[in-house]
Amino acid sequence: MEDRHDQEEIYSQRIKAGKRTYFFDVKATRGQDYYLTITESKRRLRDDDTFSYEKHKIFLYKEDFLKFVDALQDAVDYVREELLTPEEVAELDRPRPAYDNEGRDGGYTARATDETY
Repeated sequence: MEDRHDQEEIYSQRIKAGKRTYFFDVKATRGQDYYLTITESKRRLRDDDTFSYEKHKIFLYKEDFLKFVDALQDAVDYVREELLTPEEVAELDRPRPAYDNEGRDGGYTARATDETY
């Protein structure tokens, strides 16, 4: 019999952003209804010099995908058009280097269905 975890997670992408890492995971319910989890993971140094990870997760269900994308785009557009200087907008629009599949240089990685974050 298949592992339950293998049945649920369908796709995953990791985006490294400074001290944070974002994970976008597409999953399925037992009834094959699809949803997206967006996880922000921040590495924290403990008092004993070991590390822990603080995680925040959003569950986004398929019926809300378009509303979410529209609201996110509206918020990004507002920041770009109303709050940033032309120089800051130009910096956002500058070409970025291509990222490899290992996620180095702060890039993204389409990864297998492991829960290593």
